[in-house]
Amino acid sequence: MSETEHRPDLLPDDLEEAKVYYRIRFRRNSQEFTAEATIAGLSRDDLIMVKTDHGLEPALIIGTAPSCSCSKGKRGASYCIARYLTDEEIDRFANLPAAEDHAFKVCSAQIAKHSLDMSLVKVEKFFNGSKMIFYFTADNRVDFRELVKDLVQEFRTRVEMRQVGVRHETKMIGGLGTCGRELCCSSFMKKFDSVSIKMAKEQDLPLNPSKISGVCNRLLCCLTYEFATYHEQRKKMPKVGSRVKMDGVDYKVKRQIPLQQLVVVVSQSGEELVLEEQKWLALEKVKGAGSAKKKK
Repeated sequence: MSETEHRPDLLPDDLEEAKVYYRIRFRRNSQEFTAEATIAGLSRDDLIMVKTDHGLEPALIIGTAPSCSCSKGKRGASYCIARYLTDEEIDRFANLPAAEDHAFKVCSAQIAKHSLDMSLVKVEKFFNGSKMIFYFTADNRVDFRELVKDLVQEFRTRVEMRQVGVRHETKMIGGLGTCGRELCCSSFMKKFDSVSIKMAKEQDLPLNPSKISGVCNRLLCCLTYEFATYHEQRKKMPKVGSRVKMDGVDYKVKRQIPLQQLVVVVSQSGEELVLEEQKWLALEKVKGAGSAKKKK
């Protein structure tokens, strides 16, 4: 009996040990997820079987993850680790990327044959062979019924065609961002939050599209990370355009610098001052300033 065959399952029903969390990947170059197990000892590059919505899927251990403190009734991880892979499953898992590459080439050839205006992005094959998902992008709706018939006849399994947007396309392909790190969407992000140009303005970023756009030519997802901090900090500071008084002299707020807790003010004579937090907290607001502009 091989070493992998006599290892016990990691999550028997009667086991009540503290849960241990790991970072896993279903493919070596795919997105990372957090999975839980009730036994420690797993190490990097171990091959394990994970419980998913459509059955057991093999995955690769990337490393340990910090414990998740979640409220009662909520799971602290996306997946549960079930057991180690057997020798036969290890061989099948090793051949899975090659099978997906073959399916990608076959589908691409069929797309060209049917002259369909679509671009294939990725092919995902379930480990049990029950289904294959073909992800593609297209500007308009595509009639792929004949394509599906040919693919079903070729692979003898269920086939699903799934259209995705440019953000999801970039997430599947992966790459490096302008920061030099792996793209957030392909490494740890589970969903895309709404990103607006207002977030760039709030953080005093240049409104140059090439500076605030990602690989997908959409606004950078990381614009959302610090937006709330900037927004909350600005609310505590004198508003830009408001008039304040310091040492009997009237000033107009020209700029806020949230991260350094600084406010730039300018007097009527053109004198410009940079005030630290203690000074701008003590400023007196000029009553009635700007009231003439507010009309019902």
